[in-house]
Amino acid sequence: MPYHDDFGRAINYLRVSVTDRCNLRCLYCMPAEGVEKQLHSDVLRYEELALIVRAAVELGINRVRLTGGEPLARLGLTEFVGMLASIPGLDDLSLTTNGTLLAPHAEALAAAGLNRVNISLDTLRADRFQQITRRDGFGAVLAGIEAARAAHLSPVKLNMVVVRGLNDDEVIDLARRTISHGWHVRYIELMPIGADLARTEEMLAVPIAEIRAAIESQLGTLLAVDGPGGSGPARYYRLAGADGTVGFIGARSEHFCAACNRLRLTADGRLRPCLFSDHEIDLRGAIREGADSQRIQEILTQAIQSKPQRHRLDEACGPRQRSMSEIGG
Repeated sequence: MPYHDDFGRAINYLRVSVTDRCNLRCLYCMPAEGVEKQLHSDVLRYEELALIVRAAVELGINRVRLTGGEPLARLGLTEFVGMLASIPGLDDLSLTTNGTLLAPHAEALAAAGLNRVNISLDTLRADRFQQITRRDGFGAVLAGIEAARAAHLSPVKLNMVVVRGLNDDEVIDLARRTISHGWHVRYIELMPIGADLARTEEMLAVPIAEIRAAIESQLGTLLAVDGPGGSGPARYYRLAGADGTVGFIGARSEHFCAACNRLRLTADGRLRPCLFSDHEIDLRGAIREGADSQRIQEILTQAIQSKPQRHRLDEACGPRQRSMSEIGG
């Protein structure tokens, strides 16, 4: 049974960042020069991460997602997936990736025990991909999508962060892919996060209601359906004739805090009870002082009990101490 926080929410989901490093420089995620890299000695070893996950599963966590930075930028990730997949009681093991490094590893990841992947895809245009990510790699992402599907890492979900004047004119094109290609596309509102918050706030978020209205005006009614796997905050719909789904994640306009079921662990061993708060609890120090499973669970419980009832983005109280790439999304 999962542990419940002070507001009655069952916490059964842990997001684990395995690295702060990324091979892209997405406009909404980090500055062009990147962020200061953490020392290797500050980043938790795979054995330390596995110890934490095992303790978390014993506490009732049954879903784990591996994130970054870009998780596939860290060597040995496939072997780490195998370590986690062997933990009794872990029902769902997934990965969020930018997709550029996925194609050569998809089959091995599936064989090691990975269940599914989420892939960032903000555009269907190679030139715009370069503009948004400040890197090449569009073809590699498409290859990663197909490799993941071939390896049955399903459902493969594609995440589009919609920014007005940047890629909002492609919302319909992505939605059409749910019909023509059976894609599961999720539209995500831009989230103001990071030390470079002023730069992020200069970008204009597109409310989920507007995105949905645009899709329905051109492609027809969206019918509510159950989500294609996972336990996230997205609300899912299907267009007539589509094998894929359309999902919406509106952190700002459609507040989902009442159903929040997760904790986040940064690569340097800090537990974050809320994505939109700078409050963190040090777990690395305890691990390296020899903490056993019981002590780790006590710290996890402390983090769960400190989860706020809701974020305060509407009061301009977003997190500033870390970029999204350091938190893991």
